[in-house]
Amino acid sequence: MVLRTISEVREAVRQARAAGQSIGFVPTMGAFHDGHLSLMRRAREENDIVVVSLFVNPTQFAPYEDLSTYPRDEENDARAAAAKGVEILFVPESSEIYPDGFATSIHVAGLTEVLDGASRGAHHFDSVATVVTKLFGIVRPDVAYFGQKDAQQVLVVRRVVRDLDLDVRIEVCPIVRETDGLAMSSRNVHLDPEARRQATALNRALDAAQAMHGGGERDSARILRAAQRVLDDAGIHPEYLELRDAETLDPVTSTRRDALLAVAAHIGTTRLIDNHLLKASS
Repeated sequence: MVLRTISEVREAVRQARAAGQSIGFVPTMGAFHDGHLSLMRRAREENDIVVVSLFVNPTQFAPYEDLSTYPRDEENDARAAAAKGVEILFVPESSEIYPDGFATSIHVAGLTEVLDGASRGAHHFDSVATVVTKLFGIVRPDVAYFGQKDAQQVLVVRRVVRDLDLDVRIEVCPIVRETDGLAMSSRNVHLDPEARRQATALNRALDAAQAMHGGGERDSARILRAAQRVLDDAGIHPEYLELRDAETLDPVTSTRRDALLAVAAHIGTTRLIDNHLLKASS
C-alpha cells in the first residue's frame, strides 16, 4: 500500500511490531531499476514486513544540479514494489519531511569532505545523513538496505548509526550492472546512445585497475594510471578518480589494506558514479 504521511507509516509499523514482525527498510529516490529491486528482494527474503521510501530529497541537490529533471515515475515504481512483495511504499511530500521551521542538520566529519563531498559540497552528505536519520526514526526498521554503488553514502550512514546509537543494522548489497558493465542508475535514462556507449568506460577503467591490483600491484599511483588510461581513451575527464581507505576514506599510497577505487564523471550532461572495492587479500 502507498502511504503518504508519517502518522500512517508509524501506525502500520506499530501494528507490525505488535504482531512480532520484523521490519526491513529500503530508502530510495524512486525511478526503480534492478539495483533497487535487488535491495527489495533481499529485504523480502530476510524480513516479515518490507517498507520502501520513495522521496527525491530536495536538500541534497545543489542549485546547479538535476533536481528538476531527476527521473520520477511513481505509478511504475508502485507496481514494481508491489511485485517484489513490498507491503508499504512511503511516498511523502517534501513538506511532510521538512515542515515549516525545520532547522536540524546532521554533519559527519571526516567522511563527507572528500570524493562526492568535495565535488558536490558539504551540504550533500549533511542532507543525506539528516534525511536517512529522520526516515529511520519514522520507520524504525530492524535492518536497512543500501547499494554498494553509493559507497560513500553507506560509510556516512554507518557512522551516523554508530555515533548516535541507532538501533538498526545496515546491510550493503552488491552493485547491479547492465550486461556491458555499466552500473545501474536512475540517471542512465538521460544518456543518449553515444553517451551510453562512452559510459561503459567507467567500469572498464575500474576493471583495468582491479586487474592490476589482482596481479600483485599495490602502488596506488600505478593502479590509478591503469584506470586513467582507459578513461583517456574514451575521452572522459573524470570529476575524480581516487583510491581511498575503504573505511576511513583517508588517502592511500598502497592497496595493502582494503581500498575503495571510486570514479565520478559527467557523460554528456549526466553525472555518473561507480566504484570497486580492492581487497588487500586479492
